[in-house]
Amino acid sequence: MVADVVVVGAGLAGLRCAVRLTELGREVIVLEVSDRVGGRVRTDVIDGFLCDRGFQLLNPAYPAVRRWVDLDALAMQSFGAGVMVRRDDGLRIVADPVREPRLLLQTLRSGYLRPRELAALRRWAGRVLVDPRGVMRQPDTTLAASFDAVGLRGRMRDEILEPFLAGVLIDSHGASSANFARLLVRMFALGRPGLPAGGMGALPAQLAARLPEVRLGMPVEAVTAHGGHRATVAAGGSTLRARAVVVATDPLTAAQLTTLPEPATKGLVTWWFEAPEAPSALPLIAVDGRRSGPRAPGPVWNTAVITAAAPSYAPPGRHLVEATCLLDRPDGDAPEAEVLSHVAAIYGCSTAGWRTIIRHRVPHALPELLPPLRTRKDVSLGDGLFVCGDHRDTSSIQGALVSGNRTAQAVHSALG
Repeated sequence: MVADVVVVGAGLAGLRCAVRLTELGREVIVLEVSDRVGGRVRTDVIDGFLCDRGFQLLNPAYPAVRRWVDLDALAMQSFGAGVMVRRDDGLRIVADPVREPRLLLQTLRSGYLRPRELAALRRWAGRVLVDPRGVMRQPDTTLAASFDAVGLRGRMRDEILEPFLAGVLIDSHGASSANFARLLVRMFALGRPGLPAGGMGALPAQLAARLPEVRLGMPVEAVTAHGGHRATVAAGGSTLRARAVVVATDPLTAAQLTTLPEPATKGLVTWWFEAPEAPSALPLIAVDGRRSGPRAPGPVWNTAVITAAAPSYAPPGRHLVEATCLLDRPDGDAPEAEVLSHVAAIYGCSTAGWRTIIRHRVPHALPELLPPLRTRKDVSLGDGLFVCGDHRDTSSIQGALVSGNRTAQAVHSALG
């Protein structure tokens, strides 16, 4: 046998699984089809700009991140605790008055602090701030139905919560698990999501650096469990034998390599632009609150001046702006001109001199997470074959890391 365990896939789940197994004294080999580790968490470096594949943020409030990631080494750069909202009468700012006291006056003048809506928001999110485990046990429903149930209606919902969460969940229809959305809101309330100085790709690179062997450019054709702690992996024209195999690929590939059903996934498109002048100096995500009106603008669901929060993402003195479109909408694949026009409308600026650096189309960015929320799916498929990934826990960085660690413990126990 070449190792105790072969891990197929070097995304966050596979890397965390391999790291934990190594810590437990197991001999592990990681196989990755790509030329880099990270799976869906990757960063392209183009003309000195760092462009992540999909607009992703790392939240230091995630328990798994606090436990298993060296945030200091990543040199995190944080976004602000608030959001900018485009309305017909201007660009409004709503921010946490405790964490963003400099934005307090603008928040008070935003027109969104309506007592009835704030009371409904407390009914919706209050419990998760003090009892997250209790929220996971309570009955679940769709996000849209959960807003209705607490009477959360009006501008706070229509112009801020729904557009913002649509971009996070990749769900413009409000069909996602309400309990999962509550858990995400809790994390936003507790932490300041941000970006590593070296791009999001620095996160999987840090995990991979703790491993003795990661083989890149290794396509896996098949995995076979033979029972009695014997398994084989057909990869790159050769066969590797191990006591156990962990399939840690994306969920669609995992379905092809195992007996698992193919899960539904959600996709997005991210655009990365260089702007001669920054359209905003604030490190805040911007959304279009006018979607609730008779004119539903598109196709952008969120945009941000990345260099306002993370200067390392561009050469000195230059400005990087991202814009995200959702593939669950007819305009998800909108052309460049429409995307630039919408970004210009959101910020109230001209984009005539902007340059497109790259466009990333990520059709399977996240597994779909519908109610009822199940945070832990089986990771053992029997006879030495295991599976991990965010599709086995929750659709998030937290879910990927927890799944990898949970699977490592299961493999270790199975091997005795």
